[in-house]
Amino acid sequence: MSSALLEITGLSFSYPGGSEVLRSIDLSVDASEILVLTGPSGCGKSTLLRLIAGLEIPAAGNIALAGAVLSSAQVFVPAEHRPVGYVFQGHALFPHLTVRRNISFGLRHLDKSERKKVVQEHMDLLGLDGLGDRYPHQISGGQQQRVAIARSLARKPELLLMDEPFSDLDGATRSTVRSEVKQILKRLGITAVIVSHDAQDAAHIADRIVEMSSGSRLRSGAAALLP
Repeated sequence: MSSALLEITGLSFSYPGGSEVLRSIDLSVDASEILVLTGPSGCGKSTLLRLIAGLEIPAAGNIALAGAVLSSAQVFVPAEHRPVGYVFQGHALFPHLTVRRNISFGLRHLDKSERKKVVQEHMDLLGLDGLGDRYPHQISGGQQQRVAIARSLARKPELLLMDEPFSDLDGATRSTVRSEVKQILKRLGITAVIVSHDAQDAAHIADRIVEMSSGSRLRSGAAALLP
């Protein structure tokens, strides 16, 4: 039996009135694997994440997660009903909400006491204890990234998507946050698909790297084997 958690077959996408962005993509991601998508700007990396998340509708192809079809010719599960977390490029935190309220944003289905417990657990996990009442502009870029990750993980997703998660961080902070993120993903057994244009980011965090070009997968291999 396949260990793949995410299965993508024949996935294609075009923007209205535009050229084809993705063409017949086949991709599988194993449970607990960290896969990094690399490639030049415009090759469709972020579009692929958006299709997996349900933020775009494919022209063709299937997406299945843990055996459940999320997208096909007959089925389309909206983003809010997919067990998928998404860390957007630039963090995308709500500037008018505190750290604590940013993390709790997707937990409205929980009662107040349970929501408070889950938020505190993830603040502790990401090293954010003591920052709960601060606003995004009052914390560092690295701390903002940790908040964005905590917000996504608090929903207990089966799959975590991250779009250029380290691109806004300086060198020292980037290395620290990158290592912390990998440790957390591995400790929790989280399956992740990460978009990055940075070869060092990919090499340090990935179990496997997939290089894309012109909307098609070029090659795939263990991070240690791809130059």
